[in-house]
Amino acid sequence: MTVRRVRRVLVLHGPNLNLLGEREPAAYGTTTLAGLNALIRREARRLGLTVRVFQDNGEGRLIDLLHRHRRWADAVLINPGAYTHYSYALRDALAAVGKPAVEVHLSDIRRREAWRRVSVIKPVCAGQVVGKGTASYLEGLRLLAALR
Repeated sequence: MTVRRVRRVLVLHGPNLNLLGEREPAAYGTTTLAGLNALIRREARRLGLTVRVFQDNGEGRLIDLLHRHRRWADAVLINPGAYTHYSYALRDALAAVGKPAVEVHLSDIRRREAWRRVSVIKPVCAGQVVGKGTASYLEGLRLLAALR
């Protein structure tokens, strides 16, 4: 994979992230998806990045978004939600589009249930940021912006 300066980032939120702010606030915080997207857009502007942000609950639809935006995006910021732990299809799609990616999670998946500790997505990513709440996404954007 040839890495060029990252200017355009495809941001993908996986399943159940549309319920942010009401779903398990002890694990995921009280910020809504709209609030998180506003933070992402603000940080992207500060970094000189353009973002396209999507949320979908469907594995196939997330893959379709990756395929559809692959020529536009220089990089991918993804929170695959539960697909993190078993979606080889999503993993293969990330590998197939050949863009640097950072996997992010609001909670620290390394400190949760045993089944959440494994990421099949991480091996095809340039980085992973977990357990920092909404700041996980912002740090992920900074990692992508730093790629040259």
